[in-house]
Amino acid sequence: MSAWRLLRLETNDAFTNMAVDEAIMTARIAGLVPNTLRFYRWKPSAVSIGRFQDVFKEVNIENCRRYGVDLVRRISGGGAVYHDHDGEITYSVVVNEKDLGSLDVVSAYNAICDGLIEAAKILGIRADFHPGDPKHCPNITINGRKISGSAQHHRRDVLLQHGTFLVDVDLEKMFMFLKVPWAKTLMDVLTIAQKRLTSIEGELGSGVSTEDAYHALVRGFEKVLKIQLVKGELTSYEQTLAEKLRKGKFATEDWNLKGRV
Repeated sequence: MSAWRLLRLETNDAFTNMAVDEAIMTARIAGLVPNTLRFYRWKPSAVSIGRFQDVFKEVNIENCRRYGVDLVRRISGGGAVYHDHDGEITYSVVVNEKDLGSLDVVSAYNAICDGLIEAAKILGIRADFHPGDPKHCPNITINGRKISGSAQHHRRDVLLQHGTFLVDVDLEKMFMFLKVPWAKTLMDVLTIAQKRLTSIEGELGSGVSTEDAYHALVRGFEKVLKIQLVKGELTSYEQTLAEKLRKGKFATEDWNLKGRV
């Protein structure tokens, strides 16, 4: 059983969260750190967009500014996501691809997302892997409704996969910040979204603490990936690089609005 580093649940702003993920990936490529599983939350709440998305088509930027919601561009693909401080735990896996068995993209998603499925099972819910399609990344569903979305970035044989785990979801709040071009009213969006999105609490019909959800995720990933998780911290190299990436990239309008630094 291989040992991975576990970075325990923490809360940061959006720019720090994305900077830390990239710093870990860079350190893993250089062989400075082991495979790493990290958990985090977002404060303030945030919208993240995929690497190649047009932010002006995907996000209500005015509302983000008005309500103090961060906006950040990821280095991974996928679509625009609202990250609620109160309702979500985000995970990230940084792993050398050979340690997953050199799987194809969908199989790699499946292997990692099985940790989320096991976590849902621990919490009392049966979830399933949905392989996605050419326009949508693979995700996790419960009775056909999405509870987790993930995205990947590959660089020099190292994979970063990060994604959401919805403990609770406020759809009305979510779509204050995400644009849906076909919808004429918020009610148009909510009618569809209620059929496509769900959460742990929504399925259980009762509250789940952040701590319980976090521990279920740790146990779920450890079991399905057949790894031993060893609690650790960011190295000084990662901390310094993350600070540099936050200031010079993820907190800049050039990156977030235009996709360049």
